[in-house]
Amino acid sequence: MSLRDDDDRTDRAYRIVAAPVSVVYAALTDPRLVTLWLPPEGATATMQAFDPRPGGEFRMTLRFASGGGGKTTEDSDVVSGRFVDLEPDECVVQDFDFVSDDPAFAGTMRMTWGLTWCAGGTDVSVIAENVPAGISKDDHALGLASSLANLAACVEQ
Repeated sequence: MSLRDDDDRTDRAYRIVAAPVSVVYAALTDPRLVTLWLPPEGATATMQAFDPRPGGEFRMTLRFASGGGGKTTEDSDVVSGRFVDLEPDECVVQDFDFVSDDPAFAGTMRMTWGLTWCAGGTDVSVIAENVPAGISKDDHALGLASSLANLAACVEQ
C-alpha cells in the first residue's frame, strides 16, 4: 500500500481580482510582493532566493504566529522549488518541495497560477497538483483562499 492514497490529488481555488492582468502577473513575479500576499492569514514570509524564469529557483520561509503546524519546524515551513513556465500576463507554473523529515510532505507539488481578463478585472485560478497527503484538504482550501484574498488586497487600488 502506498503511503499516500491520493498521490494525484489536485486542489483548486479561484478569485476575481479587480486589477489588470499585467498588475496581477507582476505580483506573481516580484519577490517583495510575493512575500506580502502568498502567506496565508497568521503567517509571514521571507524570501531567500527568487529567480522568475523557466528553470529559476526560489526558496522561502513561512513563519506561523500561532505556532504548531509547521512542516519544517514547529512554527515554520521552508519551501524550495523551481519556476517551470512563465507566460507573461497568462500564467506562472512552479514546482514546490517542502523541507521536512515527515514523509507525509514528500514529493513535488506543482502550482499553476492562471490569469484571464474578465469584466471585473482578472480571473485568477490556482491549481495545485500532487498535493502532499500531510496537507489536509480543508486547511489547503483555507490557505489558498487566504492567499488569493491577500493577492487581491495587494493589487486592487
